[in-house]
Amino acid sequence: MQGAVEVLDRHFPADDQRVRDWIVALFAFQDGYDCSLTQHRVLDILLRRGHTLRFPVSEHPDYARRRAYFDGIGEFTTLREFGEDEVEFAGELEDGYVDPPWLYCEAGSALWRRMAGPDAVPPRAVRLLDVVVAVAEAAERDGDVELIALWWALGHEALVGGCPLSAEELAATPGVQELRAVVRRTGAHQAKLWYDLRPDDDALDQMDDELSTWWYRID
Repeated sequence: MQGAVEVLDRHFPADDQRVRDWIVALFAFQDGYDCSLTQHRVLDILLRRGHTLRFPVSEHPDYARRRAYFDGIGEFTTLREFGEDEVEFAGELEDGYVDPPWLYCEAGSALWRRMAGPDAVPPRAVRLLDVVVAVAEAAERDGDVELIALWWALGHEALVGGCPLSAEELAATPGVQELRAVVRRTGAHQAKLWYDLRPDDDALDQMDDELSTWWYRID
């Protein structure tokens, strides 16, 4: 995730509002996996791009009512309170987080809607595949073949979704050919990865999956 955010920040103008929305989509994708939060690694970019807002803790709208609670926070703390039936990692940052002395909220979250003001523009919904294409094309300009390979290796189910019925239908999905072209030009399908999800030819033969075979076998 860090590499994707950094490459988007490097290659798109500071006033390009799409970048904030792309970053929102990237972290929403990450939230679907059971992994630790990584926002702190690129926090300067998130603040500069408007993905994350930062305030003194005392500016939280509930501070006056819960002052003892907020003043007692001495380390990184997410503010989401979960009911018994909720899954903890779903929406963990909806109510923001505190890393003393600062309060943070992410664009589109419940706390952001309370603090950003009535004129704030919420994130626009974007397809993950469109974001990945933007990342891959920017990474190609940097010569970062590994970053391209890591995203492409996730496969069509993760990046495209939906229920394509054939390789032809998958190939016709907007963005797929653009990503495939970057992979082919850079040789990313042959790049060695430290964590490789790509099935080899033997595994593809055993899977007998037309869509995966088309995705991973690039001439």
